[in-house]
Amino acid sequence: MNMNVYNKVFTEHAHWLVQPRSLEEVQRLLPVGFTSVFLLLQTDRHPPEMTSTSDLEQLAEIELQKDEEEMVTDGPSAPPSRGLSADVSHPYYDVARHGIIQVSGDDNYGRKLIIFSSCCLPPSHQLNHRRLLEYLKFTLDQYVEMDYILVYFHYGLRSSNKPSLKWLREAYNEFDRKYKKNLKTLYVVHPTNFIRIVWNIFKPLISHKFGKKLTYVNYLAELRDHLNYEQLIIPPDVLRHDEKLRAAQKGGPPPSVKTPPPRPPLPSQQFGVSLQYIRERNREAIIPPVLRQTVSYLKQKGLRTEGIFRRSARVQLIKDVQKLYNLGKPVNFEQYDDVHVPAVILKTFLRELPEPLLTFRVYNQVQELLNVESSLRATRCKQIVESLPEHNFIVAKYLLCFLHMVSQESIVNKMSPSNLSCVFGVNLVWPRHGSISLGALTPINIFTEILIEHFDTVFGSRCPPGQVTP
Repeated sequence: MNMNVYNKVFTEHAHWLVQPRSLEEVQRLLPVGFTSVFLLLQTDRHPPEMTSTSDLEQLAEIELQKDEEEMVTDGPSAPPSRGLSADVSHPYYDVARHGIIQVSGDDNYGRKLIIFSSCCLPPSHQLNHRRLLEYLKFTLDQYVEMDYILVYFHYGLRSSNKPSLKWLREAYNEFDRKYKKNLKTLYVVHPTNFIRIVWNIFKPLISHKFGKKLTYVNYLAELRDHLNYEQLIIPPDVLRHDEKLRAAQKGGPPPSVKTPPPRPPLPSQQFGVSLQYIRERNREAIIPPVLRQTVSYLKQKGLRTEGIFRRSARVQLIKDVQKLYNLGKPVNFEQYDDVHVPAVILKTFLRELPEPLLTFRVYNQVQELLNVESSLRATRCKQIVESLPEHNFIVAKYLLCFLHMVSQESIVNKMSPSNLSCVFGVNLVWPRHGSISLGALTPINIFTEILIEHFDTVFGSRCPPGQVTP
């Protein structure tokens, strides 16, 4: 329907359109195709109670059908390419095997990144949605004590696979304060009118504070400003849909948000450069200054802080501290009066290394750890760690010794080896290419937990010259 027709209808019905009307009255009096426009005006101009929930639910179905019609033009769905859990012993294997939920490392500020992909939802008759909710809670329970980010890929939601609105209400009510408080941002990617209508249905339930966490993302490129885009597990269907949206833009696709071309690092650069680069420009100091200073401060002030390493800090503050380090200027953590600042800086330093501290080479060895008998895993971890280059081994030994100290105060700080492994695993080990799937996280976390809990066994035998302790 062209804009001239819309303008004519709005001119003729301007006063009538802004009055509260029932869905039946709208469908009877307005031309076909204007129902959605009218009810969107209603929900914008009037309190939710003046537009009935049943009307909104019908409108949501109308909009979802429109979305489905557009999906038909996108062609057949591509099969999932990665990230599916193949572990049949998983307690929620029936849900996990679809790859609907993924944990994909951390965002740029150390907050755990959890992805929900609608296009991976099978038809409703093939999936128990109660089990889906339980699996979502099971996944979040591993990370909900720390700050986290949720990315929702909306494309691919259909009438045949969508959970009911009743299910959504139950889900929202079952997620208590800890889930909502520690969720820092909810990114809704490729939103449609369906999302807007559902949001209006839930407005009476959603607090203003929670509502401010919602961020709409129209194109995948916009995520680059906030997340490590290369680590995201994005279904092929979502990638293809994004390309279609960009190509359909008037005057051509919107400009890409590209990573700037790499600049030569500053002589004093500390973040985003190799251990060797830092060592050569810091009088051959084995332990990088960022690591040494954050560990030193946290050892004095943070060992007994509850939830240390689980909380985030103000984004701009972290950027400012990074800038000071990169410019070679002194950093005094005392002035920030927040022990979580050095904790986030430490995680950020590890995450921004061009190669993980434990090197790319160990990734496949770590993934095979589940095939090793439990009683032999510490020995296997020791073999993996002892194969590291000397410099990496010394730095890793320094860091893991400190994390072992943190775990010894777990009665107070609540950071057991298991909890620390959930935070540090993805910052110590990641693949050379692609992202870490939810299934790949399990061996990484087990490996990291063993390094922390059995520090003396794993690191005790190899004592290279120049090694340093915290």
